[in-house]
Amino acid sequence: MSALVPPAPALRFALLTLAALTCVPDTATKATAGELPAIASRQRTEKKSFTDAEIVDGFFKTAFGAEYHLAGRVDRIRKFDSPVRVFAETDRADRKAQLGQVVADIAARVHHLDIAMTETSEAANVRVKLVRDRDLYRTIASFYGAEKAREIRTSLDPQCLSGFRKNEQFEIEHSDVILTVDVSDFTFLDCAYEEVLQSLGPINDTASVPWTMFNDNVSMGYFDVYDQYILNLLYDPRIKAGMSVPEVRAVLPEVLTDVRAWVKQVNGLKD
Repeated sequence: MSALVPPAPALRFALLTLAALTCVPDTATKATAGELPAIASRQRTEKKSFTDAEIVDGFFKTAFGAEYHLAGRVDRIRKFDSPVRVFAETDRADRKAQLGQVVADIAARVHHLDIAMTETSEAANVRVKLVRDRDLYRTIASFYGAEKAREIRTSLDPQCLSGFRKNEQFEIEHSDVILTVDVSDFTFLDCAYEEVLQSLGPINDTASVPWTMFNDNVSMGYFDVYDQYILNLLYDPRIKAGMSVPEVRAVLPEVLTDVRAWVKQVNGLKD
């Protein structure tokens, strides 16, 4: 596999999200999320009914701002405005297959997002590097430099992370994701869902929303209903890259009506 190339100096990474996910004990070794007891138990008790205010609150808290800010403004919507193609750099066929399942699940549940795996790094605008835990900080340093890697380790001590580069219109041009492979299946899936989703735009973690995986105190391992609302709002065509909070508020009521109908349909939710 070809190595990920560190960003050229002229290409500033606008944002970096660092998910300091705690290892969750899980002895399951099955490959698919639906077969993992830790995930099945969460799905049985998952909250699926939310008020408009609860959904909107989480959307604004995650779609604006940044947990770890490198450069550029964070008071605008950031999203891809083109098809998203994901390349996995790894020699672990099992983890690559799990990542493919994650990407396919996201594609099925986010209405206006064209996302899929690709077999070539040249065709990718999201590149996922899967590494051993002992190589995590060496990889972070190769991406962002030794000084930033030390800052990241000291402030957040992440187990996985993602970052993206945007243009002047706040359109995401490229994302990088780093995941560790020598963890439990639950932890790998938990990291994969959170980091791939955050690499699409909702990069700000928040401790004040108890239902989102973008809360470092929440471990899901699957694409929950609440976060489907957030991603579907973000990728509705009426929510455009570069929009400010007031601009989003002006169109959000009609967008939310359509997003509710879609999320209800794909999840078989009752009224």
